[in-house]
Amino acid sequence: MGRAIAERFVEQGREVVGLARTPADAPFEVLGVDVASEASVKDVVRILRGRGVSVEALVNAAGIASMNLAVMAPASSVRRIVETNLLGTVFMCQAFAPLLIRAGGGSIVNFSTIAVALGLQGESAYAASKAGVETFSRTLARELAGHGITVNCVAPGPIATDLLKGVSEDQIDKITDRQIIQRRFTAADVCDVVEVLLDPRSKSLTGQVLHVGGV
Repeated sequence: MGRAIAERFVEQGREVVGLARTPADAPFEVLGVDVASEASVKDVVRILRGRGVSVEALVNAAGIASMNLAVMAPASSVRRIVETNLLGTVFMCQAFAPLLIRAGGGSIVNFSTIAVALGLQGESAYAASKAGVETFSRTLARELAGHGITVNCVAPGPIATDLLKGVSEDQIDKITDRQIIQRRFTAADVCDVVEVLLDPRSKSLTGQVLHVGGV
């Protein structure tokens, strides 16, 4: 999902820097970072500061999931999900907010999931981590509003990404049936929503969770 968003903005002529645990070939620069590591996040910010980069927007699309019933979820899996999804978002926002403030404002888009609103069975740890992202984002929106920075969440339903590996077609259909718009959406649909949130004309929209497909 993160790559699709990056490619969308590259096509529009924007300068994009991607962050990933394992940098891969892409039509934009990709720097290595583990968002679950505060030290790793700070290191990449030092690199950008050293270049004098002006940051106008931050999109936190990194996320992992594991299907387990709540009472059977291994502690190691729960910890890894929370560290990546919630702490990773917190670390990234903490590190990049000063760069946005220095640039005179901007936008932060964090990723949640429809699993929070629907309470999807088998996704308790994943949904809990993303619920934390939503609460953190709403609070951060208030804290950064005075600096001209908006903070919002995008909460997609099932999108054809690595997160859906191992999820049956029947399970996916059951989820989409609970959306207001009962169909599967694409990465391009999510990119459209992110594009709106990063548009300067959306500067009055902050502290919100936008569900792709509706709930």
